[in-house]
Amino acid sequence: MKILDLTHTIWEGMPVYPGTAPPELQEGSTYEKDGFRETLLCLYSHTGTHMDAPNHIFAEQKTLDQFPIDAFVGMGLVLDFTAKKAGDLITLEDLSSRWEKVEKADFLLFHTGWSKFWGSDAYFGEYPVLDFSVLEYCIKAGKKGIGLDVIGLDPIAETNLPRHKHLMSRSNTLIIENLTNLDQVGEELFTLVALPMKFANSDGAPTRVIACCPP
Repeated sequence: MKILDLTHTIWEGMPVYPGTAPPELQEGSTYEKDGFRETLLCLYSHTGTHMDAPNHIFAEQKTLDQFPIDAFVGMGLVLDFTAKKAGDLITLEDLSSRWEKVEKADFLLFHTGWSKFWGSDAYFGEYPVLDFSVLEYCIKAGKKGIGLDVIGLDPIAETNLPRHKHLMSRSNTLIIENLTNLDQVGEELFTLVALPMKFANSDGAPTRVIACCPP
């Protein structure tokens, strides 16, 4: 089995959503003073590779700590849309060539190739986005989650977040944003493990995402 890390590392100079304060990693305890080392972390819940809970948008919807642990593990499938350009839509028809595996997957991960822009201004520009037909399919099919290698489910200019609202008002489908290394996974189904930091009343959380791929 091949184990792949699909997670960006958190560090002080990392990219964050415009308007969000970057994380701080401060020296807490030290070897010299305390005999051991600890780091004080100060960061927003949607920093780096992270998971959105329905409660991110709607107060009455579930927080991540209310989900059972099996909501974060399942069959994943990477769908290659690197041929799409900035601003292009990914439609349900675009999934048709992989339909048999799409139906079997719990998590659909959309590989646009945008993670190559991580750390540059281009990452915060336009990128391919999911058409509402894809979101509607995920709702009706009861998919556990959608994964993206871009900064958000919605175009960065759409501050009203219509895609987030459409999905989260009608389902518990989780959203994983800022994935990386999707090009290494391949086209087969695999076991996805996406474990968000567990804290009370979490609207979202940094998430360690790994792919357990067949040999």
